[in-house]
Amino acid sequence: MDKKAKGGLSRRAVLAGAAAGVVAPVAVASAAGSSLAAAAGLTRQLTLYADYVPGTTRVGYGLEPGKPTIPGPLLEMYEGDTFEIELVNNTDQRLSIHPHGVLYDTESDGSPFNNSFNNPGETKTYTWKTRAAYQAANGLWMPGSAGYWHYHDHAFGGDHGTVGLLKGLYGGLIVRKRGDLLPSKTFTVVFTEMWINHQTAPDTPIFEANLGQRVEFLCIGHGSLMHTFHLHAHRWADTRTGMLTSATDNAPVIDNKTLDPGCSFGFQVIAGDVVGPGAWMYHCHVQQHSDDGMSGVFLVRGADGGMPAGAQDAIDRFKGHHHGTAAAEPPTGPPPTVATDASAKTAKASMPGMADMPGMDMSDMDMTGHQH
Repeated sequence: MDKKAKGGLSRRAVLAGAAAGVVAPVAVASAAGSSLAAAAGLTRQLTLYADYVPGTTRVGYGLEPGKPTIPGPLLEMYEGDTFEIELVNNTDQRLSIHPHGVLYDTESDGSPFNNSFNNPGETKTYTWKTRAAYQAANGLWMPGSAGYWHYHDHAFGGDHGTVGLLKGLYGGLIVRKRGDLLPSKTFTVVFTEMWINHQTAPDTPIFEANLGQRVEFLCIGHGSLMHTFHLHAHRWADTRTGMLTSATDNAPVIDNKTLDPGCSFGFQVIAGDVVGPGAWMYHCHVQQHSDDGMSGVFLVRGADGGMPAGAQDAIDRFKGHHHGTAAAEPPTGPPPTVATDASAKTAKASMPGMADMPGMDMSDMDMTGHQH
């Protein structure tokens, strides 16, 4: 029988750089390395708040009213667990929360298609369930829920949540198997149009770890542009966890992976393994995107937390680089028509990146009705 737990969700703080703020994940384990067996079969109740980010037109999810973050809180659960998420809509627009990778009924779908959303000022509970892999009656094995997933709005400004995503209504979701190794830190990296976590360089997150720490990257794609994620000096196996299962595991080892809209993946690495401490880049390897500000810094400090030689100089050079003209926040004015001049193809439109799509006239889109 499932047990219910109100609260009791610890926060493993993830250092995301001064500009991006600190992401506070919600974890079902009390600390990295704790027993996973205690988390099995729990039903956990959590309240999230959707608010405007003060001083901006952005909107985000948060663990406290009036304190949204972009990305929203990182939610973690284990196969067999259930989340009952009470979403409080503190905005003047309808919105929702829609998950990837977990199980839910139509009432918790988080889409106008199923009449599942919060009206302005409304509070609604969404229920997400998970399961472990099991063998069906026909002998076939059915997959479980473990994976690196995400959640996002599906109702703000339209029936598909396009506007909500562009305003910042998204976050990371991890479902773990019992026995998975837990990292010391988890970094959520979201590529949306020409932004990383809704920022462009040099204001993108600086993720920090000490030499030898086990760190985890959760990479998520949104928007209308294809990206790739590349991490300098570190590599991982192209498996569910980024790790090999044995010396004879022939899974490909990679340091660059495609990150299309709606896709997500994750992996764990040992910070500075073999290569040592230093300031290492992460970025989109679509070259124009990297030039226009889709890059950031993974700072591996010494084992004692000290700044490695040359790292501060590298960070200073990064902050002094010219990174194109991609806007860090969508304008609030009416959407422009398609730009035909190549020099104007930047993320300055109210829906960045879509101006690069041939034949797309933003003035023809009705963001309040349902248009396919």
